[in-house]
Amino acid sequence: MEIVVITGMSGAGKSQAMKVMEDMGYYCMDNLPPQLLSKFAELTYKSTKHIEKACVVVDIRGGEFFKSLYEELEKLSDMQIDYKIVFLDASDEVLIKRFKELRRPHPLNANGSIIDGIKEEREILNDIKSKADYIIDTSKLNLGMLKAEMTNIFIKGEKREKITILISSFGFKNGILLDADMVFDVRFIPNPYYIPELKEHSGKEKIVRDYVFKWPQTNTFLLKTLDLIEFLIPHYIDEGKSQLVIGIGCTGGKHRSVAIAEELANELSKKGHSTMLFHRDFQ
Repeated sequence: MEIVVITGMSGAGKSQAMKVMEDMGYYCMDNLPPQLLSKFAELTYKSTKHIEKACVVVDIRGGEFFKSLYEELEKLSDMQIDYKIVFLDASDEVLIKRFKELRRPHPLNANGSIIDGIKEEREILNDIKSKADYIIDTSKLNLGMLKAEMTNIFIKGEKREKITILISSFGFKNGILLDADMVFDVRFIPNPYYIPELKEHSGKEKIVRDYVFKWPQTNTFLLKTLDLIEFLIPHYIDEGKSQLVIGIGCTGGKHRSVAIAEELANELSKKGHSTMLFHRDFQ
């Protein structure tokens, strides 16, 4: 029997992740009191429905009982039940925004500030995060991206390096990409915007990509950038980073940055990296 334990920060998307697991055929239960985990596993295993795959969401909503989670996980091991821990996280800024949009208080600080609740929760969850098999940062993920991440893990069975590379194009005229770990400025490449027959097209289209990549400096830039990213990935992993955000910027975020972001994401995917692509200023 296999059990997936989803935990993590409040507001990071645990309920959405559980729905994805349900769509993948897992028997799911949300907000399971931690002290009932082994009992749930036992009942599920003995069920007449012959349930082989189950998923539970366990988090600080369990209050003081959350401390019993570690003991319950040991019981699962004693029962020879295979379990995996998925920890969902997001930046403080994103979590605050989500709580404000939903007009919900933080569960650890219902009458106080959201940021104080987030800080306290991080301290409580620090140990379980270090024991997680998979850490998914949902700061930049929509539901489709989250589903792709979990599908890669639990259906495709891909060996994960525990880091996701998110490539985002953007236009400097609309402001720099604030949450990027690395930003590359590609305005040194001739601008298709000034070519009448290319102006209304985008970097997603072959006619623009061919123009952008006909310049030797574009191809040299791509090769050197790939080498740099490949060099940095294992070091970021060693530092515990679960998501690497790379910004590719041009003037308007429609031509050069889009074309290069598309190609960069494609090449990293070919090398076996978990890669996602996002165009901030162009859809």
